[in-house]
Amino acid sequence: ELESLGLQTGLFTLRQIKAATNNFDVSNKIGEGGFGPVYKGCLPNGTLIAVKQLSSKSKQGNREFLYEIGMISALQNPYLVKLYGFCEEGDQLLLIYEYLENNSLARALFGPEEHQIKLDWSTRQKICVGIARGLAYLHEESRLKFVHRDIKATNVLLDTNLDPKISDFGLAKLDEEDNTHISTRIAGT
Repeated sequence: ELESLGLQTGLFTLRQIKAATNNFDVSNKIGEGGFGPVYKGCLPNGTLIAVKQLSSKSKQGNREFLYEIGMISALQNPYLVKLYGFCEEGDQLLLIYEYLENNSLARALFGPEEHQIKLDWSTRQKICVGIARGLAYLHEESRLKFVHRDIKATNVLLDTNLDPKISDFGLAKLDEEDNTHISTRIAGT
């Protein structure tokens, strides 16, 4: 099933990811996503990564996991979080993304005081324009048309320069009648 996706990402081994995250050490846990916990890791070449681990109790399952890999690997834009690869080994299903130093826009604005970032109006405008550009790409410019349906401050991550990147695409499925449109489940938040 993986081969049919035409992935533009790499395959990681569980050993590599365990080494990068210090065996999914709790001190490396940076959040909780739609699939399950997210861990910070460091590859041997020094590249920082974010590892999204599918919860073993998740009912989202293998098929949806593979769809998300296929969908995200086809979406390449500076305003979308980059997917480096994945790991499917044993009972582990992992997505490996670029790590963004400033966490989420929600944390920057509303998180604990020590994690808040003072954003002046020009930076806020830059963030809003970046989000709009990312959405325009998803809606109009990408080969597959995609509607995120869960844009919120927790799903916008900020890099070192406070440039925004849209994340957490949720579960996607192809529209059976028209394979040029993808939409996600409604998250209700």
